[in-house]
Amino acid sequence: MKRILVTGGAGFVGSHLCERLLNEGNDVICLDNYFTGNKNNVKHLIGNINFELVRHDVTSPYFVEVDQIYNLACPASPIHYQYNPIKTTKTSVMGAINMLGLAKRVKARVLQASTSEVYGNPTIHPQPEEYWGNVNPIGIRSCYDEGKRCAETLFMDYHMQNDVDIKIIRIFNTYGPRMHPNDGRVVSNFIVQALRGEDITIFGDGNQTRSFQYVDDLVEAMIRMMNTGKDFTGPVNVGNPVEFTILELAEKIIKFVGSNSKIIHLPLPQDDPIQRKPDISLAKEKLNGWKPNIQLDEGLEKTINYFKQTLK
Repeated sequence: MKRILVTGGAGFVGSHLCERLLNEGNDVICLDNYFTGNKNNVKHLIGNINFELVRHDVTSPYFVEVDQIYNLACPASPIHYQYNPIKTTKTSVMGAINMLGLAKRVKARVLQASTSEVYGNPTIHPQPEEYWGNVNPIGIRSCYDEGKRCAETLFMDYHMQNDVDIKIIRIFNTYGPRMHPNDGRVVSNFIVQALRGEDITIFGDGNQTRSFQYVDDLVEAMIRMMNTGKDFTGPVNVGNPVEFTILELAEKIIKFVGSNSKIIHLPLPQDDPIQRKPDISLAKEKLNGWKPNIQLDEGLEKTINYFKQTLK
């Protein structure tokens, strides 16, 4: 049994990670300030003697004895991270400093949940880890993009200067049950609109591409990354390399829901990436042959069934 801290543990991804870690017999502390996280995501875990739920904001230090730290705390969808951009940057930067400081004091291993947004609107396709990105430092998405880039810098500097045991993953578009219905992300947006019979809104012409990863595949990669040898710090891309246009996604969801929703087009937001697809060669090599197992059709059906229950 390991004692494991998960920041952002009541969020979409964090709740799935907490559940998996508990099922593997670990003692889990779930830390969340509930800005985008929700107690309902982890309420089924509260009766577990090895689960502890703590309301806390990572911009303030937190003191605990743990073996591992998964640092997931940060709003991850544009509608949420743009709501208070200063707070978003603080969460990424101060949260990283506080979790790295904790890891340094108690000699814990710490994993940073970084993002494909560090690549910005990429000029290389697909994106390998060696690519430095094409990011606007003063745009409406910069609070998230640059906050995560700075967090990666801090992780590497704590590792090189203080020998902190770190891991960095770059997460590409992830979806699944427990997504926030109003988080503005494309999968949840389309599913909610289709279930409600509303028009499905596509920004731009819909030919921009994304690669969609089901949450269980991400959690598997995170745990494998946390348990790799000390000599491999990352960063490593974690995502599904199968590419779809936004228009293809909308049409799939309309079909699976059996909706009469119509597709309408709105202007493309500032700095919205045109292409996004991970090169996962390094993940396959370093994470014991990891690759996504759940493809889009299967994952969408699971996610649609979840929203059918929660939107009643």
